[in-house]
Amino acid sequence: MNDETSYLTRSAARWSSSTPIRYPDPDIVVLDPRFASLVLPMAAIERIATGFRFTEGPTYYGDGRYLLFSDIPNDALLRWDEITGAVATLRHPAGYPDGNTRDREGRLLSCELGSRTLTRTEHDGTVTVLAESFDGIQLTGPNDVVVKSDGSIWFSDNGAGIRGNYLGHKAPQELPFRVYRLDPSSGELSIAVGDMERPNGLCFSPDETRLYVVDTPSGVKTTHVYDIEDSKAVNGRVFFDATPGFADGIRCDIEGNVWCGFSGGAGDDGVAVFAPDGTLIGRILLPERCANLCFGGPKRNRLFMTASQSVYALYLEAQGNPGG
Repeated sequence: MNDETSYLTRSAARWSSSTPIRYPDPDIVVLDPRFASLVLPMAAIERIATGFRFTEGPTYYGDGRYLLFSDIPNDALLRWDEITGAVATLRHPAGYPDGNTRDREGRLLSCELGSRTLTRTEHDGTVTVLAESFDGIQLTGPNDVVVKSDGSIWFSDNGAGIRGNYLGHKAPQELPFRVYRLDPSSGELSIAVGDMERPNGLCFSPDETRLYVVDTPSGVKTTHVYDIEDSKAVNGRVFFDATPGFADGIRCDIEGNVWCGFSGGAGDDGVAVFAPDGTLIGRILLPERCANLCFGGPKRNRLFMTASQSVYALYLEAQGNPGG
């Protein structure tokens, strides 16, 4: 029995029954000793919610003990309560939301594929449009977003919602796909990364000297890293190429490891973790492709994973980088 067949057999039994998982969880795979210190031998992957169409944009609210996430095709923002496990609809319609995060004042930032805008939900619940066009031309559709400690907002714009009517509204592409930087004081939008075919997930290193960006064109998909100099991303180069698998949403932990929502087929789908030197050090295997993830919980040591029709969680020894 090969590894993929073995995984499929084990996975089918695991997720179709309530049989307890024996520790250590066999779907947490250590490929390098550096990963062993980041995972717990007495913690298992949990499916905390399911029954959606395509989940994305997990964002944790420590002040309310809940996880907010998107179900893009259902045009909804949803909330999973960490105490009760209940799922509620926070907003519908919601502009076909994709990536979400919180700014440094705790306000929700959302990439809306349907409205093709970057929005901010104020503390009173009103919604402010932060970005909708560049040089007078409508954006192709913000996809994922992060906030730097200086308050600047960096987001990818890659047309995911204009390619068809399932994740947004089909429309012609009028702008190149890019990563933009939004100045927090002036509201000025500038091009941060303009040399990718289809920029996707992005995150900063803990010291904010590096910006990691996933490129997901129709061909080979790679993840790149840029140096940050004077609020600009420069010196871009490939951080890893995991062909035929590829990353989507990404986040850093406080040690600089890059945790990637990963698609690679059965036996590879889930989360792939790369050390700061680009070495693949571990995997968290899921029965569905994982689009995005975030760290949460009171200690930022619980990984939440939005994966196709479900949301998963895992307690770790790793801690997420603040602000991401």
